Amino acid sequence: MQFGVFSVSDITRDPTTGRIPTEKERIDASVAIAKKVEEIGMDVYAIGEHHNRPFFSSSPTTTLAYIAAQTERIILSTTTTLITTNDPVKIAEDFAMLQHLADGRVDLVLGRGNTGPVYPWFGKNMQDSVNLTVENYHLLRRLWDEDVVNWEGKFRTPLQNFTSTPRPLDDVAPFVWHGSIRTPQVAEIAAYYGDGFFANNIFWPKEHYQQLIGLYRERYEHYGHGRADQAVVGLGGQFYMAKDSQQAVKEFRPYFDNAPVYGHGPSLEDFTAQTPLTVGSPQQVLEKTLSFQEYFGSYQRQLFLIDHAGLPLKTVLNQLDMFGEYVLPELRKEMESRAPKDLTPAPTHEGLVAARNAKLVAEQATTEEPAASDRDQ
Repeated sequence: MQFGVFSVSDITRDPTTGRIPTEKERIDASVAIAKKVEEIGMDVYAIGEHHNRPFFSSSPTTTLAYIAAQTERIILSTTTTLITTNDPVKIAEDFAMLQHLADGRVDLVLGRGNTGPVYPWFGKNMQDSVNLTVENYHLLRRLWDEDVVNWEGKFRTPLQNFTSTPRPLDDVAPFVWHGSIRTPQVAEIAAYYGDGFFANNIFWPKEHYQQLIGLYRERYEHYGHGRADQAVVGLGGQFYMAKDSQQAVKEFRPYFDNAPVYGHGPSLEDFTAQTPLTVGSPQQVLEKTLSFQEYFGSYQRQLFLIDHAGLPLKTVLNQLDMFGEYVLPELRKEMESRAPKDLTPAPTHEGLVAARNAKLVAEQATTEEPAASDRDQ
């Protein structure tokens, strides 16, 4: 089981002070948070991709490469890389390069994105978003898996005898998660390829995500990758904690009430009752996170959004320290004890290389085994 932090990279006014951090301050903060994630023993740091204000993360691979140089263990990922408006060739090249620089500590979440104006900025039409997702991912997969690609599609100029460089590290592409809030076609493509499915699990009640994850699990089994309960699932979540739950609510309420993504809507109490957001004591964070397994089945990755809504860096780092001390050890132990023994392992580069090598050995043994008539002679 992997635990980590993901950021949507918003630049938001701190409602308690009125101060808006600069872009540089938020960019530097993302590096500090990633280093803290590694320090407290978490496994993953992920950052989204946006090309509009109030967000700063327009080039996640650049940020992650810089973080890779200052960390040793954590997996570096995205939430989300835009498969619709990015050129698949550039995605293939950028993430293969990042793989090499980070010694394999890289995967990514692909998604359509939910910001309409971005599409024409990159010469695309939002009405084509689902078709772009399917076509672009088919091409991306081939660019990573085949040395020489000849390809022609609807949304991009053809490729003839094209080789994407650099090649993936150890000839194994980065693991791909497909992220979705509401699109069943994304769950379908994840299942078809045997990739992971990442459910944002932030804004909607659990029943909404149960439907998407259930569809993905069903189709994963249909395509022969394993049982439905072995499918590779990741979840998002949010928390704000203090040693006393009343204090946590008091501290977080102004940030919640003014947050750009859910402020001025449902009350904090209603939102925490209906969504995965947990505001309370470390024990409450632990218990609610453990409940995800009851609703969605055993899964491989849990990421938390904690640096949003104007929370200052010092507060975010304190939250991580508390999580590492009071929640993470028990959460890891409980999650792993409840998971089936044959659950597909959480993806790592080393694991993917080992699986590839084992498959090659098995295929070679099958090829070399003599026919029954030959053995009888």
